[in-house]
Amino acid sequence: MRKHDTNQRIQKSLKGRFLLFIGILFFLAYLILGLLIIFEKRLPFNLPDNYRLFLGIILIVYAFLRFIRLLQRK
Repeated sequence: MRKHDTNQRIQKSLKGRFLLFIGILFFLAYLILGLLIIFEKRLPFNLPDNYRLFLGIILIVYAFLRFIRLLQRK
């Protein structure tokens, strides 16, 4: 009986699992977008290198802030 109670507490609802999946998906999206802006030179918009670096770093920092908030909600 005790094992059943532990499993029930650990298991998330369908809504909780969906929100966790979306949170991880957006973390990866912001991280990849930030890295692409920094390292990919063939993007469809022309930005000076220092602005590209700044925008990429901002997106990467935002991605990690979202990830930290996601971990704290668990």
